[in-house]
Amino acid sequence: MRKHLITLLVLLVSLTVSAQEATKQAASGPNSFTNPIIPGGYPDPSICRVDDSFYIVNSSFEYFPGLPIHKSKDLVNWELIGYGLHRAEQCSDEVNLVDVQSDGGIHAPTIRYKNGTFFIITTNVYLNEDSKTTDFVNFIITAKNPEGPWSDPHVLKGAPGIDPDIFFDDDGKVWYVGTHTPDNPNYEGEGEIWLQEIDIDHWKLTGERYYLWRGACGGVWVEGPHMYKKDGRYYLMVAEGGTSFNHAVMIAVSDAITGPFISNERNPILTTRHLSYDHWVHSTGHADLIDLKDGRWYMVALGIRGDEDRGSNMGRETHLVPVQWEREPFWWKEVKYEWPVVAPLTGRVERTSPVPFKGTSQKRELSFTDNFDGPDLNLQWNFRRVPFNDVYSLKESEGHLRLFLKPEVIRERGRANLMGFRQTESDFSYSVRMSFKPRSPNSEAGISLFQKDNNYFTLTVIKQNNRHVIRLILAEPDKEPQILAQQDLPDYKGEITLSVQSQYSTYSFYYSIDGSEFKLLETTNSNHILSKKYTGAYLGVYATSNGAKTKDHADFDWVNYQGFEKQ
Repeated sequence: MRKHLITLLVLLVSLTVSAQEATKQAASGPNSFTNPIIPGGYPDPSICRVDDSFYIVNSSFEYFPGLPIHKSKDLVNWELIGYGLHRAEQCSDEVNLVDVQSDGGIHAPTIRYKNGTFFIITTNVYLNEDSKTTDFVNFIITAKNPEGPWSDPHVLKGAPGIDPDIFFDDDGKVWYVGTHTPDNPNYEGEGEIWLQEIDIDHWKLTGERYYLWRGACGGVWVEGPHMYKKDGRYYLMVAEGGTSFNHAVMIAVSDAITGPFISNERNPILTTRHLSYDHWVHSTGHADLIDLKDGRWYMVALGIRGDEDRGSNMGRETHLVPVQWEREPFWWKEVKYEWPVVAPLTGRVERTSPVPFKGTSQKRELSFTDNFDGPDLNLQWNFRRVPFNDVYSLKESEGHLRLFLKPEVIRERGRANLMGFRQTESDFSYSVRMSFKPRSPNSEAGISLFQKDNNYFTLTVIKQNNRHVIRLILAEPDKEPQILAQQDLPDYKGEITLSVQSQYSTYSFYYSIDGSEFKLLETTNSNHILSKKYTGAYLGVYATSNGAKTKDHADFDWVNYQGFEKQ
């Protein structure tokens, strides 16, 4: 016991030092900001400006609420203000987030503003279990206030592919810019961008469909299109090369929105293809452009930090890059096009850059504390899929989050009583105080670090054979979940603090009965829940009755998370 306490004290001292350093770093100086501007699993950013305010929406895949929306006045400090999909009724019919598969769900939205209304257009990808076919449901939601409420989905029939864009032209026409696999593709993964007018009054595609472009550098996995108009010309920007190390941003130009589009000879305009796999951030791409009131331009793009094994638990995050438009200098060209030059001084996403607006101080939100004192659940909390109606309560026990135990366990396409918030840094401290007095056998509650239905940790108290046991389980893809550590809790009286400390690529799992003396249960490598594809890791709470019906519940007094920036 003494050894475990000494170990914890040493760790807490080191984390205190790290926290002090993190605080210094998190409050950037008045002249610089640190990427990512929105840390945690916020991929596929799309941005719009309304007067002096900026809004970003991100992909959310199988999570609910979906389509997180952030607001900023300065492009570097962002506040989560709501979600486009925030009601269960929006997500139970054609836009199905009830039993959607892992890595399905909401893909690559676009947010735009026109005449007092916000528009989000996006795709829900749903795999039909019976037929093994996939439905690509493209839809639009609208709101007068980006904080909500947002409308029910307006599904656009006959729209194939993913990642749609909505473009409002000067002549009043509204256009859908989409992706699809062309007939008779030249190779696997070849994509094509198509265009068709939208009848906004009736929410349907109308008129002729135009096929615009298959990308610039091979056209592999052309997706994420965005259309812009500058100085009378149309610019079509796309993501290309997949979502890994070859991810890139390409752009083309045309005098007419229907084409033909001419590829920029200097494509890609943003990528890490030319950098080491060990660069601090890689796979940059899937971007959107924004113009400022003073005529300057910026780009938001996803990127993956290389903290652990050339990846990170946070997955794909939102970064900010300056953009400068330059005209081609070639004297022999009859038409000298103007092109956006991304990060004109370095050509890459930098960890630290000058702030867009002088005098701005960035304050990165790397911590999250919830004492459950309010009437509503904090916006940071997400569920894997639309939860059951009676999963939790903030009223049953004042100042606590009550999770009701249900038979469901964590499984593919399931709706377990599992909720969490996004991990923002590889190094962190996460602690939870729980009151849990189970009466039924196999009742279980505690915390979870989760990436997918088949990739997670659970650190829980479970009642077995009239004994209380603390148990650490690891689930990894293509493996049966395994018990990493398990101990009886002879002194357990119904109160426990569970804690995970991440440092030096190691997770250390602790518990404390009295809230002051901590015991080390187990240590593991921290790369077990690395982002494998689309989403980042979450830290949360979990409760289950493991198949039985029960009236048991777990009350959580508080959760405390602090992320620490790596050097």
